[in-house]
Amino acid sequence: MVLVAPNFQLAGRYQLRRPLAAGGMGQVWQAVDEVLGRPVAVKLPHDAEDRGFVNRLRAEARRAAAVSHPGIADVFDYGEATTADEAESTAYLVMELIDGEPLSALLARQGRLGPHQSLGIVGQAAVALGAAHRAGLVHRDVKPSNLLVGGDGVVKVIDFGIAQASWEPAGDHADATSGTVAYLSPEQAVGQPATAASDIYGLGVVAYECLAGRRPFTGEHPIAVALAHLLQAPPPLPADLPVAVRALVAQAMAKQPECRPADASLFGQQLLALRNGVRGADLDAA
Repeated sequence: MVLVAPNFQLAGRYQLRRPLAAGGMGQVWQAVDEVLGRPVAVKLPHDAEDRGFVNRLRAEARRAAAVSHPGIADVFDYGEATTADEAESTAYLVMELIDGEPLSALLARQGRLGPHQSLGIVGQAAVALGAAHRAGLVHRDVKPSNLLVGGDGVVKVIDFGIAQASWEPAGDHADATSGTVAYLSPEQAVGQPATAASDIYGLGVVAYECLAGRRPFTGEHPIAVALAHLLQAPPPLPADLPVAVRALVAQAMAKQPECRPADASLFGQQLLALRNGVRGADLDAA
């Protein structure tokens, strides 16, 4: 476990303030860049000796830095520094600090979201991912916890740690099935390479979860969920949703990649256009 604590100064520059989130391999801290005097987020590995995560952190920095878009969290810095106990060094990634919460937390608190709010969130994410696709990046892990919703409603896509970059050798990427099984595209479920269409499928699943208040496929074993993505039609979305909304989400979740929307940015623009048409009938009055 990497030993860090509040007020520890990382790399002589970043003063850690408080932990924001923790996952299986890493942790994110709110910090202050004392050189530029601005708040930032700092991602650290739990285990400084976990070279796999350290390599992923380095790759995330390079990949995210390759695309500039208001809907993608900015990466400011990457490096290695001595930990608080001076016993080891740790890699760190410095990112834009976003005043908001992951969509996963919003869903856990509110359950089903109204169509205006849902379409706005997923539409913004789709437009941002379209910019990433044009820069040669496929995210490969589109899910609610990787979409940050700001207090102003602005959405930011984060975590390009397992993204596929067109300029990197194929051996530099994790295996084709990398991702989160609840949002995994059918082609990834059978080990085929992820494409921009795979990200669009993930966005479709996220939209479904927002609009229905549940994931389309669940199960006790990941293999069962992956097979459901591959073979089963999702349960119908609630009938109180506009037909056009249900149709567009169904298209994004088409089993065949060529049947999905051809471009993430255009898909996002369609979602945002539909959002404007459902404002008066929204469930959440967002």
